[in-house]
Amino acid sequence: MKMTNPLANLFARSPFGPLQDHMRIVERCVGELPGLLDAVEAADPGAARARRAEVFRLEHEADEVKNSIRSALPSTLFLPVARRDLLDLLSSQDAVADAAQDAAGLLGMGKLRFVPALADPLRVFVLEVVEVVGHARALVEQLDELVEVGFRGKEAEKLLVMIDEVSVRESVTDAQGAELVDLLFDHEDDVGPLSVVFWYELIRMLGRVADEAENVGDRLRLLVAR
Repeated sequence: MKMTNPLANLFARSPFGPLQDHMRIVERCVGELPGLLDAVEAADPGAARARRAEVFRLEHEADEVKNSIRSALPSTLFLPVARRDLLDLLSSQDAVADAAQDAAGLLGMGKLRFVPALADPLRVFVLEVVEVVGHARALVEQLDELVEVGFRGKEAEKLLVMIDEVSVRESVTDAQGAELVDLLFDHEDDVGPLSVVFWYELIRMLGRVADEAENVGDRLRLLVAR
């Protein structure tokens, strides 16, 4: 009996369902970061390790879905958009999870001396990063409707407005990150130069999560433009 690939069958119905599934996992991965930050602030290494492990697990799950998509997307399949564009979108989505994993690895390693003055603005920053990723996920959820209208018309215009919103929110995280760096250096004497280096790198990594989410929007903008 000839065996069939369930994911390939799904592609035959819609090439975008698996991409949407992947982005939902990515969003869940990023969504673990606020809880990880809370565990570090509370000096609870057990909780921090558990949160970090969940980020890593979800990133691995996203990788498995990514690899399945790449394997199941044949070059001969008729698509409303270029196969290369779909793979580029997938790579952009995956980069969000990779950035979250990098941040979680540093935040959960137990080497950071928490800076009380950073607590509130850092939490606001992390939550904003999560929001940017949530908006990027919402963009990907629009793909089914866009396919039906050939990436044109009101649905395409709606997507472009949503993409602009992601860019605006990402700009907010840029400003928040810069303010956090300034605040960090204001308290360098309190935490020491080594901790400053760790926190600076963490802020940079968290900002990259939002940057990569914005890139998802940029990839979708290209789909509409073509």
